Amino acid sequence: MKRVIIKITGKVQGVSFRQSTLAQATSLGLTGYVSNLTDGSVQVLAQGSYPAVDKLISWCETGAPMASVDNVYVEDDEADDIYLEFSIVQL
Repeated sequence: MKRVIIKITGKVQGVSFRQSTLAQATSLGLTGYVSNLTDGSVQVLAQGSYPAVDKLISWCETGAPMASVDNVYVEDDEADDIYLEFSIVQL
């Protein structure tokens, strides 16, 4: 099991990035969440198999069709709370 927090910067709010991330993560069988942050970026917590998480990280480099991604920051997350699905949340 791999668990990461991904922060995506650029033009990533107001372009259906969260909805597209939800669809992509769900199709990969991942659990966790996606949320807009107050600084204009998007944060994703993704957990699942190593290949699936890596595919989502790669997808985030381009993201939603209308998005313009500047940077993708990834850090391992060691927390142990469990997510049963992938959802859009407010942090």
